[in-house]
Amino acid sequence: MGIKSKVRLKASFNPILEDFYITSSKHPSQTDVYGLAKKINRTTLQVERWFRRRRNQDRPDVMKKFQESCWRFAFYLCALIGGFGVLYDKPWFHDVWEVWVGYPKQEVLPSQYWYYVVELSFYWSLLFSVASDIRRKDFKVQVVHHCATIFLLNFSWCVKYIRVGTLTMLVHDVSDVLLEAAKMCSYAEWKKSCNVLFAVFAVVFAVSRLVIFPFWIIYATTVYPLYYCPRFFLYYFFNMVMFVLQFLHIYWAYLIFRMVRKMISGNMSGDDRSDNDEEDSEENEDQALTNGDGKKPIVNGQHDR
Repeated sequence: MGIKSKVRLKASFNPILEDFYITSSKHPSQTDVYGLAKKINRTTLQVERWFRRRRNQDRPDVMKKFQESCWRFAFYLCALIGGFGVLYDKPWFHDVWEVWVGYPKQEVLPSQYWYYVVELSFYWSLLFSVASDIRRKDFKVQVVHHCATIFLLNFSWCVKYIRVGTLTMLVHDVSDVLLEAAKMCSYAEWKKSCNVLFAVFAVVFAVSRLVIFPFWIIYATTVYPLYYCPRFFLYYFFNMVMFVLQFLHIYWAYLIFRMVRKMISGNMSGDDRSDNDEEDSEENEDQALTNGDGKKPIVNGQHDR
């Protein structure tokens, strides 16, 4: 897709600036910059450049972002195809009421078992790798989502909510595959493909997570079971976690619709949850520090070299 790792200029090691960066602030004020420049006998522009490069060092490059999205796209695509293969001929795929017919003495098919194993393994892997993956602005929300999903998969298996569980997994995968495809196109700078895929994703997300999930699946776990068995503690606990999941869907819907608004207004610029690189090439810096006559300005009585 033409993606290449961007060559970043590294900040030279400076113990004073490094200590300030780690303990005080990654974005020093002008007063702090001036004080640091005096302390290490450098110009303020050199100090600002050091902090800019140091911040860029902590940001993941576009290749790592693309690799993560590519791996998740591959999984969600396979899981989506496998999920439809498991459910397309099942009666509860067309009529949610059927998920409780014969409960709790329902046969567990091998296809259902492997669907659960693969999905549960994937979400465990996401939870274990969350520290090494790219840290997004919704990091804590992601952790809560993974924990809730893992609990729901385990709990639904233990109490034989397996049919509901398979429907829940399919509803989530159908939109996730579109999101990862849109992100891959964004990292490759295929803007038109990215916009089309993201628009389709927003529609599918709204339908699957804000309509089908609460009004079909959650309704099926809160109302339908009462026709087959009395209320018990785990019934309330399970549905509480389902509502936590739905609140997360609402939060993500807010972020998605905000990005859609930016896309319509022409201000769309990548993943709204990620930090972007600050311009830091030598060419850009030279242009910024040059007075138009080809000479760099003198700061504090010396050239900024």
